[in-house]
Formats: sequence, structure tokens, C-alpha cells
Amino acid sequence: MIRRFFAGFDTTLFAAVLPIIAAGLVTMTSFSGETSFFSRQLAWALASIVLCMGIARIDVRFLRQSRILVILYLLSLTLLAAVLVFGKTIKGSQSWIDFGGISIQPTDFAKIFVIGMLAKYFSRRHVEIANPRHLYVSFLYVLVPTGLVLLQPDFGSAIIILGLWLGMALIAGISRKHLLLIGGIFLAAILVGWLFLFKPYQKARIISFVSPMSDIRGSGYNAYQSMIAVGSGQFLGKGVGYGTQSRLNFLPEYQTDFIFAAFAEEWGFVGALIILACFGVIIWRLITHASRGASNFETLFCAGFAIMLLGHLVINVGMNIGLMPITGLPLPFMSYGGSHLLAEMIGLGIVFSMSRYERAIHRDDLQNEFVGYA
Repeated sequence: MIRRFFAGFDTTLFAAVLPIIAAGLVTMTSFSGETSFFSRQLAWALASIVLCMGIARIDVRFLRQSRILVILYLLSLTLLAAVLVFGKTIKGSQSWIDFGGISIQPTDFAKIFVIGMLAKYFSRRHVEIANPRHLYVSFLYVLVPTGLVLLQPDFGSAIIILGLWLGMALIAGISRKHLLLIGGIFLAAILVGWLFLFKPYQKARIISFVSPMSDIRGSGYNAYQSMIAVGSGQFLGKGVGYGTQSRLNFLPEYQTDFIFAAFAEEWGFVGALIILACFGVIIWRLITHASRGASNFETLFCAGFAIMLLGHLVINVGMNIGLMPITGLPLPFMSYGGSHLLAEMIGLGIVFSMSRYERAIHRDDLQNEFVGYA
């Protein structure tokens, strides 16, 4: 019974996730005397793990049905639109809705549904994927949620959603020259806006977003303090509870956006390397599941989920070490917040369920599947 219950369950992938969740919780104990971040995040972590295990036992092949995915996709768009009307504003971003005293950020769940929609669209049209029409139609699936997310505004999540479309389109076999054409049009639109449409204060906002270090006392303050925290950890760190940047409140948002910096200050280069290694295992296992997908839908979904996590990781760590703009994206499985943790564990549960029906195939067979499967 135990073997049957855990059939298809990737223990390596799950074992790589747990240390990241634990690292976030341990870091939050450093300032749990003043807040309840630790206790609340622990409750979210336990609930999300139970949810992940439950989804892993469900046959998620029903997600291949277009009707189901369309309903979930439209539901996510409805919630994103509802945020703009009924949502509450926190730090200038109207991204949360209250449900009985619990704040939910619909954007996190919308990313999972967008992955499902793109996986379904590309898996059914891979034979004629070279047709540019599919590039434009698939882009419409991400254009609407991206627009709603930008209105909140949440630039980081908008970048992730667009990145999902770009990455999954490339994996599906979309012509690179068509992607370059759209990229050229996008860059031309930005250039025209910069030269003729944007006002001086709008240009100033864009500059501070792209290069926060140009204004250390203003928009670049968070990035500067984050770099100090990471550097002060040195090789072995200062020890749990001895991170001065977070404990003395020099480092803002140390439980969410900059938890990697708070962790690196206490655990040093070695601790940060272990966390990055765990993420490397996660991405490797997701790519492995993608290569063994029972159908193109499973392959594209696992690949899309890997792209989402990798995008969050690169942007979050990049802004913690001063290489990326401050976008407010959480570090997967580690930053404080129930919405993103639930969404990530839902995605993980879907991957575990799909792995029960995956097939081991040769790389050449996988390439032929995208060309010849009807």
C-alpha cells in the first residue's frame, strides 16, 4: 500500500524543496520575537505540503480537457480583475484580496493556469507550429493577464508571465525569426514611447526601476542594503539570529523580497550555495519529468513550471545581489507568503501526479514527437 501510495512520487525533487522551506522558516526565527512571520509561514508550509500530497494522488490527466483549462483560466482572469476593484493596496500595489481575514494574491495562481493554457495550446498545434498565427494567438493568452497584472502594478509578475510565453514557445518549436520580429516591434514601441510619449517623471521611474543603484538614498536604498547584507555574511555567515542588517531593520522586507540576503548574512556563502544547489536539483528533476512526459501536454507543463521557478530564482537572487531591478518577486518556497507557496506546491503536486504516467523515451523520440505526432 505504501509503494502504491507513493507511486510516481519524486522523492529527490521533494527532498530538495524541504530544505528551502526550512531555510526560510529558520531565517524568520531571527526576528520572530517582534512578528509572527514564523508561526504563520509554518502553518502555510504544512497546509501547502498536505495540498501537494493530495494533488499528487489525483489523476490530473483531466487537465488535458480544454473545457477544464478554459474554466480555470477564466476564473484566474476574473480574480485578477476583481483585485483591481476590491483588492487592498499594500506598499503601492493593489494585488491582494481578503477572504475571511486571509489575504490571497491571485497573480500567483494565474501563473499556473497560464502554464496549463499554453501547454494545451502548443501541444495540440505542434504539427503546424511554424505557422506565425499560433505565435499571435498564444500571445493573446498571456496578453490579458499581463495587462491586468500591470494595472496593479506588479512588474515582476508581468515579466514572469511574458517569460513563460517566450520560453514555452521556444520549446514548442516556434520559429525564432518570428520571435525576433515581435521582439523588434516591442523594442521599437519602447523607443518611440521614450522619445515622444513618456513624461520626465515617467522616465525617472523607469530609470530607477532599471538601475536602482543610481539613487542609493531613494529607490536604490533596498538594493544597497541587500548587497551589504550578502557581503557581510562572508564565507560561513554570522550565525542564526546575528544578522544585523535584518535585526536592526536596515534591510527592508527581509521576510519576503530580501529573504535571500537575510539568509546569506546569517549562513554565508556556504549556506547560499546549498540553497542554490537545492534549486538546481529542482530544475533538473523538472526537466527530467518534461523529457519523459506521457504526452506533449505533460512535457510542456513541466517545462513551463521549471521556467516559472527559474525566472523567480534568477530575478529574486539577482535583485538581492544588485544585478537585477527591484521587482517584488518572492523567492520560491522560501519567502514569506501563503499565496505563492500554495501555488508552487500545487504546481509541484501536478508534476508528481503527471510523473505516475510518464514514459522513459530517447531524446530523438521526443524530438520526433513534436514533428510527427497528430
